[in-house]
Amino acid sequence: MKKLITFALVAIVGLSTSCSDSFFDIQPQGAASLTSLSNKNGVNALLIGAYSLLDGVGAGNTGRQSTISNYVFGGITSGDAVKGTDIGDQPEQEYIEQFVWLSDNTYFLGKWQHTYDGVARANEAILLAKSPDVKDMTDAEKTQVVAEARFLRGHYHFEGKKMWNMIPYIDETIYKRDDPNSTKIPNDKDIWPNIEADFKFAMENLPATQAQKGRATKWAAMTYLAKAYIFQKKWAAAKTLLEDVYKNSGKKLMTNYHDNYRNITNNNAESIFEVEFSVNDGSTGNNGNAGDNLNWPYSANSPGRGCCGFYLPSQNLVNAFKTSDDGLPLIGAKADGTADTYNAIDLPNDQGFKSNQPFTLMKSVPVDPRLDWTVGRRGVNFLDWGVMPGYDWIRNQNYSGPYIGKKWMYYLADEGSSTHSTNKRAVNNNYRLLKMSSVILWLAECEAELGNLSGAETYVNIIRNRAKNGSVQDASVNYVVNPYPTGTFAAKGKDYTLNAVRMESRLEFAMEGHRFFDLVRWGIAEPYLNKYLAEEAVNGKDMAGNTYNKRGYLAGRKFTANKNEYFPLPNDEILNSQKDGKPTLKQNNY
Repeated sequence: MKKLITFALVAIVGLSTSCSDSFFDIQPQGAASLTSLSNKNGVNALLIGAYSLLDGVGAGNTGRQSTISNYVFGGITSGDAVKGTDIGDQPEQEYIEQFVWLSDNTYFLGKWQHTYDGVARANEAILLAKSPDVKDMTDAEKTQVVAEARFLRGHYHFEGKKMWNMIPYIDETIYKRDDPNSTKIPNDKDIWPNIEADFKFAMENLPATQAQKGRATKWAAMTYLAKAYIFQKKWAAAKTLLEDVYKNSGKKLMTNYHDNYRNITNNNAESIFEVEFSVNDGSTGNNGNAGDNLNWPYSANSPGRGCCGFYLPSQNLVNAFKTSDDGLPLIGAKADGTADTYNAIDLPNDQGFKSNQPFTLMKSVPVDPRLDWTVGRRGVNFLDWGVMPGYDWIRNQNYSGPYIGKKWMYYLADEGSSTHSTNKRAVNNNYRLLKMSSVILWLAECEAELGNLSGAETYVNIIRNRAKNGSVQDASVNYVVNPYPTGTFAAKGKDYTLNAVRMESRLEFAMEGHRFFDLVRWGIAEPYLNKYLAEEAVNGKDMAGNTYNKRGYLAGRKFTANKNEYFPLPNDEILNSQKDGKPTLKQNNY
């Protein structure tokens, strides 16, 4: 999808510079007139332009501020990860990680601008598709374009909704090309009904499959609508849709968990909607997940070949993958996770050991095999790059810890075919936005919330059985994972069940940028994150008896529910929203 926009827009620009009777009739070079766009090619070009922002790149910011992975907003704020790199590098990320939020942080501004750039592009495609001037399209073709654009508009508004909660909803009836003030509307209404309407229209008017990879389908719209219901706690409505997807979409879990994180298995049987990345496509590499281009090991002998050390797994996340001898997570009976025991003592690690110093990882501790498909740790194979060497791959281990994120990395054997010719950090490993595994665990959540604890257990065990029977990263590690024994959830009650479902979501989707938003919608962010902050800030001791510093810079940091559940609106946007001398946007409490 990213590659197609290049050719489409080149053709449109060519239309704008054709012969004219008058010098003053010539359109500016590089600008496409509405007349030249009023045809099937022009409509599709605008639609592809709306798709092209899905990766978060191309809205005038750095890309990392709005990358589809949401690693800054959904990852380093969640307890799953730390900013990484070195102190002082990208300090605005440090403030976000430590819940010191200011409305002039350019990360908030970049995300806001991207959100509404995506909305604007979707609206432009809708307006043109509905125009009577477009005469070479059937009504059915126009309806499908509108449905795809409304899917995208729903997505971009959803991104803004989970970031700021109260945001303006802008559709094609509000937006006026000739009135720059038309979109200056207040953020005083809950826009969930509008988001639902967009996904419903898409669901009812899109085909079940698309010939072109990356385009929205009926099943993608249905899944996204169910996700909107989940965020609103509309459990019964969500369950109905999710069961339809589960039973009738033709999608299924891949045999191996890791198949969701390899470029050679892009658009596989588990994927419901992917954000497409491409490399060596005539572009400079920005189509290859440029928004995550800082999140690579800090060594020329590693994936990405030497930059930049951001977005590293926390010790807390690594500990979460420990299991009991019978292969179950070390969790407690409180729904907010504060009674969990996995973080009482750390999983052995190489904190404080340089790569040229002897270190032997204690591999006998039972862990979930998803750990080593998610996290790179010293002494364990790192895809096909050999054993991860530890310290040499970390920019500042003392500051940010001993681990590397793994899910977006490429195999050494795929270097060149999977990476851009001029930048090994530009890759074609797609981001799986909606997966069958998401559907299954949302179904588990619905069942738990609706009181069907055995049903929740069944769905969770589907995921755990895949983890048990799938491939492993390193056969020398003691991987032990098993399904919950039948009747466990019913015997231990609803709070335990909810906690088990939430833990399974953490293990399954760790480092994918969802966690913070889940903690907020579950209503457990304050107790959960304050426990994390207190424990990650103090010195650690692992099972091998080693003691070491952890993330001392988190000492004294605090999450406050009525201040930190939603981010501050960008101050610039509040100023820009002025109409008749008064801002139309109202700031969040922060």
